[in-house]
Amino acid sequence: MEAVAGVDLDVVAGERVALTGTNGSGKTTLLRAVLGLHRQTSGEILVGGRGCRTAAEWAWRRRACAWIPQRPAAGRFPLLARELLASSGAPAEAARAAEQLGVDELADRPLSSLSGGQLQRMHLARAVGCVAAGAGVVLADEPTAALDFAGQEETAEVLSGLPVTLLVVTHDRAMAERCDRVLEMAAGRLREVR
Repeated sequence: MEAVAGVDLDVVAGERVALTGTNGSGKTTLLRAVLGLHRQTSGEILVGGRGCRTAAEWAWRRRACAWIPQRPAAGRFPLLARELLASSGAPAEAARAAEQLGVDELADRPLSSLSGGQLQRMHLARAVGCVAAGAGVVLADEPTAALDFAGQEETAEVLSGLPVTLLVVTHDRAMAERCDRVLEMAAGRLREVR
């Protein structure tokens, strides 16, 4: 069974696109395929006009795209929040973003000890650091899901204010309203809503 089939999606540089749809419709799979975390069986995925066939091209893609996962993997090793921020490529910028988002005091804690909302803010701060390090695309999977209303608004404001191309999976109407286009995914296929 294919999770995503026949998707033809062009996103202009600097455009903000929201992906909506029911759970299990293929939204996360699409983002993960763009990152190379899910192997595609057909078609082509281009980021910045570039495909990925070699290790060097995949390394470029991982630098070009910042990733905010919905459910970050805990992993087998206890990663500290400051280590997550440092992995952005611009740790000072990521640390400033963590301070702005009110999670800087959690930097020496293991990620596994953070609440869902704190973890989402840390990943957002890391994405800000990735952008400072040169990422031109942010892929965000339900970045406001674990947050209270104030946190949802703050996250939507930060994401929509970044000078990048944004592809965000969301059920949050306020986040979708900040996007240039809204696409709905159903049964692995896309249709434009707005």
